[in-house]
Amino acid sequence: MKKTLASIVLATGIALGAAGAAEAQYDYNTRQEGPAPIGTILSYLGLGIGTAFVASGALSGFRKVRPFEDGLIERFGKYRRTAKPGLAYIAPLGIDRMYKVPIQEMRVDVPPQEVITKDKLNAEVDAIVYYRIVDTQKALYGIQNYEAAIPSIAQTTLRSVIGGLSLAETNEKRQAINAQILEQLDRQTETWGIDIIRVELQKIVPPNDVQDSMNKVVIAENKRIAASDLATAVEMEADGARRSEIKKAEGIARSVELQAAANAKAVKLKAEAEAAAIQMVNESAEKYFKGNAQRFRELEVTERALQNNTKYVIPQGTSLVNVLGDGQVIPVQQK
Repeated sequence: MKKTLASIVLATGIALGAAGAAEAQYDYNTRQEGPAPIGTILSYLGLGIGTAFVASGALSGFRKVRPFEDGLIERFGKYRRTAKPGLAYIAPLGIDRMYKVPIQEMRVDVPPQEVITKDKLNAEVDAIVYYRIVDTQKALYGIQNYEAAIPSIAQTTLRSVIGGLSLAETNEKRQAINAQILEQLDRQTETWGIDIIRVELQKIVPPNDVQDSMNKVVIAENKRIAASDLATAVEMEADGARRSEIKKAEGIARSVELQAAANAKAVKLKAEAEAAAIQMVNESAEKYFKGNAQRFRELEVTERALQNNTKYVIPQGTSLVNVLGDGQVIPVQQK
């Protein structure tokens, strides 16, 4: 409207200027004397107004494109070019038109809808789609209204993907569902110059009776897990006690074994000491009692026989050593 009004005023100014110029030319040709005719004044006034509006129209062609948008420019309804962020100029007076398109990441909510899963259960599903326009020309000319088309095609894709899964799988595989929907949406919107960044399932709500059944199943499973954990704990405790008793028994057995080994070693050492003593005695006897070994043996026997204060009766005229050595011992008769 402003551009049309400016065009009318500009045309009026140019017409007034032309009329005034024509009248001034007539007065100049007739060489009339006197004050300046009204035509001359109108001509200058019209030219001034026309010049001002021409300048205003020329300046109105400047457009500011912000950093998060692109400016698509058409001339007489035909695509001409795309203006990037900064200051752009278009032909004024309606010759060129600019359409600004946002290029930052945008979010669109996918309205809730009823979806039938593979196991024939209804579920209410909604989602959020994040996208960015990467080609302004395709976004405006490739689809009638991309802002309305994206939620619509997202709903169709949701029905297709979730319809191939059971209700339990839809709750267990959300990340896989998001990735699959993202891949399909990105492929379908590629011709629109739109890049799908990510898709997030918000909620998957089954019917109330199905939700109650699922809750009961979850509670039963939790109880089973708790009982299994308790049994495992009791078993571990019993196993720990058994292992403790085994270790204790092994410790006692090891202690006995070590004690027996120590006793055996002590007996062995004692025997070795006695053998060494006997050997030393024999060696001494051989060294210091040469030729009298038999006599030494008799004395040794006598010494052992008299150790316990034993009383012997020896026949008259008999040697004590000979009696003890020959075993001619007469025990004393008790009265």
